[in-house]
Amino acid sequence: MRTSKGDPMVLTVLTALAEPTRLAAMRILSDGQEHCVCELMAKLDVTQSRMSRHMKVLAQAGLIRGRRDAQWVRYQLDPQLTPAISAVLEAVMTADTETEKRVA
Repeated sequence: MRTSKGDPMVLTVLTALAEPTRLAAMRILSDGQEHCVCELMAKLDVTQSRMSRHMKVLAQAGLIRGRRDAQWVRYQLDPQLTPAISAVLEAVMTADTETEKRVA
């Protein structure tokens, strides 16, 4: 139930970003380039089926787009993110970076 004005997808986005593997994938995709699922699997040390499930959640949250390229899918940040969702994404990634700096 929404009690205030705002983008109804914010909760969906926050839920998607709450999982560490998905947040790590978003860090990789934040460079604005397309990345093959095989690259994401290697960098994040996850299986193809697990990576596909994570990417499906991110796509359903409206954060990424996938493009089939032969047997693989190439992912990128959705270039049409709303300003509200972009702000949420930036805030989460910044907060995560600051947490990593304090822990290190």
